[in-house]
Amino acid sequence: MIINHPTLGPRDSAEFTYLGDAALLRRPNPKSETALDDFYSYQYLRDNPAGEHRELWYHEQGDRSWLVVTRNTVTHDITKVEFARDVKQAMIEKAIIKRAKS
Repeated sequence: MIINHPTLGPRDSAEFTYLGDAALLRRPNPKSETALDDFYSYQYLRDNPAGEHRELWYHEQGDRSWLVVTRNTVTHDITKVEFARDVKQAMIEKAIIKRAKS
């Protein structure tokens, strides 16, 4: 499987380490009243979808970047590759805008 790294171009997946569901970027708030349940779900409960799925990959044998790879788990076709930092930043900005509107 070839992962098209955003800055380095096409790379063999053997250079990367699969780290799981990209939902891990949505870490629960430790100050929340439901923090214990939230962290339990965050740590142990995972979806196992057939079809398009966002995953975390680490470029261990390259530039050591974290990537969010959108991949079809049935066909292994990769439709999008983004830096995890950019995905997380967009999530933060979206949350700030949402709070400002409410």
